[in-house]
Amino acid sequence: MNQPLQKVLKCSFLFTFSFLLGFSTFAQSNRQLLKKGNKLYGEEIYRSAIPFYEQVLAEDPDNATALFRAGVSYISFDKEKASDYIYRAQRLKPKVSSDVEYWLGRIDHLNYKFDEAIAHYRLYDASLKKNDERKVELARLIQQSKNAKINFNNPKDIFVQNMGPNINTSYSEHSPVIASDDNYLLFTSRAENVTGGKSDQYGEYFEDVFETRRTGTDAFDKPAPVPNINSKYHDAAIQLFDNDTKLLLYRDENNGDFYVSTRENGTWSEPKSIGSNINTGNYEGDAFITADGKQLYYSTSHYSENGDKDIYVSLRDKNGNWGKPKSLGKVINSNEDDDSPYLTADGKTMYFTSRGHNSMGGYDVFETHIDSVTRRWTKPQNMGYPINTPDDDAYYRLSPDGSYAYLSSYRMGGYGEKDIWTINYIRNVLVRGKVYNMRDKSVIPGAELVFSGQQADKKAINFRDVTKPIAGDYNVNLLSGRTYQVTVTKDGRNIATEALEVPVITNDTTVFEKDFYVPFTDSAGTTRFAFRKVYFDTDEYDLRPESIQELDNIVAILKANPTINISIDGHTDARATEQHNKELANNRAKAAYQYLLQNGISDARMIVVSHGERRPVASNNSPENMQLNRRTEFTIIPRAGEKVEDIKIEGGTNNEGRLIPKRK
Repeated sequence: MNQPLQKVLKCSFLFTFSFLLGFSTFAQSNRQLLKKGNKLYGEEIYRSAIPFYEQVLAEDPDNATALFRAGVSYISFDKEKASDYIYRAQRLKPKVSSDVEYWLGRIDHLNYKFDEAIAHYRLYDASLKKNDERKVELARLIQQSKNAKINFNNPKDIFVQNMGPNINTSYSEHSPVIASDDNYLLFTSRAENVTGGKSDQYGEYFEDVFETRRTGTDAFDKPAPVPNINSKYHDAAIQLFDNDTKLLLYRDENNGDFYVSTRENGTWSEPKSIGSNINTGNYEGDAFITADGKQLYYSTSHYSENGDKDIYVSLRDKNGNWGKPKSLGKVINSNEDDDSPYLTADGKTMYFTSRGHNSMGGYDVFETHIDSVTRRWTKPQNMGYPINTPDDDAYYRLSPDGSYAYLSSYRMGGYGEKDIWTINYIRNVLVRGKVYNMRDKSVIPGAELVFSGQQADKKAINFRDVTKPIAGDYNVNLLSGRTYQVTVTKDGRNIATEALEVPVITNDTTVFEKDFYVPFTDSAGTTRFAFRKVYFDTDEYDLRPESIQELDNIVAILKANPTINISIDGHTDARATEQHNKELANNRAKAAYQYLLQNGISDARMIVVSHGERRPVASNNSPENMQLNRRTEFTIIPRAGEKVEDIKIEGGTNNEGRLIPKRK
């Protein structure tokens, strides 16, 4: 073998050996990373498992096992990434896990893809043996997906707002507790700056109670751990009571117990157990003491046969001790976890969270009321979307005045795990202004404005008003937080249409100013001479005796002016439905039409128009004003090419400006 060839072969061998050695080291490194990640994954320490899987994927992005298990681990922290990873893993390796269809169902359910979730659940169900216990859980998940689809497609007009990064972190924040002054807020967090900074068995930081004070409408100062309250394990705020001088707490003692701290000279005391009648060797989770201090509602697993949480109530005796608890019964307590009771100040309404009943998935917030006759709680009602989502929604707490609520929820748009959100019921807002002629900036009285929009559930809503005489102003109460199509009409003609965006309003005092400038020429093709209106009784269309006198006057004028045609316009007040009023107004106009026809006026000279309740001359806020609106009016219609000002009437007007026939 010649020397050059020997060199080439030697270099080739060294390159191949180096490559194989490097590949072996790389493969060995990935196997070690995967092994460490799998160990944490198997122990359900998902947050700690993720970095190992991400290191594997950085070198081997098509590693289906790492993608799948990282995806499952991300479900509690990043739903979108979880979906991406699990679906990628399944495409790369359809049988990446025997449970892949289950997890595809879970992530589609959480990401609002309910039909797809049900399909995956059914595929997974079909893969199980007939008597597999998991079939019961799958049936529940399928039903929850159906519940979620119904609620999501019928949303409530509610505004849900994240409390922002000053309160919420990439970790879990929950259990908001607001003081009676609406300024002092306590909440629970697993953030990195918790007491001791240590982690529990799941790789999550232990929970601590934090406090903060309001600095603005939606702003709070930097939260800090509450001194004396937090232990080295889990601690959570539950409720301020006794005029905010006492704090009910959860502590991770004895599998979970309730404690009470007292505020002394501005400082919270070392918490003390609430007592052995309440605290047991099992889990006690969340509680609420009623406003009168006589009842304690709380969740516990102590009395449950299958280990789930149920809600119980205990009465305080004359010595201040809590008595033996009593279950709220099967109407409230389901076969799943029921937790987090909260009662209104009058004790008539209770909010609680449950994984059972007709949950959309995870914990949902439910509402129940005390029946005034039976003194029993009514069947719980799911509070619907967007209060509830397919994931956990819990710790629903009203503000002191009841105008809004706090909620802990893991939903899209948050900062990581559970965040604290505010719930505001969208209010009506007063929209007012004027309608101007854009040509000369003069106001336009008698212009009708119709505001057309949709409720959150897509049902159409319409609001209307007519600009007032002389001032040309309008005012109308609209449901805020949506865009309206505004149609401006005058004398039955559409003169302008534009969109109006009304911002979300969460109080009852906001006024929204809006003027409309429209192209308008007062040449509607009709003119109103001073025919008197004829009026009607409530919900009637029979002609009154005084109406007959006016109609006789109109007959005489029309006979003296055979070239004049008229429009007979019927109107109503706003007592009945719009459809009923439309028919009633038509009947009122026809009553006048029939009288004129019977008295010799050709039907070719008359048209009948029904306006229903849409053109009031006065607000329908009194019997007197309603009478003014129950009327029929008469309008002279010019012929083609004829100008309004050129119409000549045989006869004249009396000193009231009313048309009268010419004297013979």
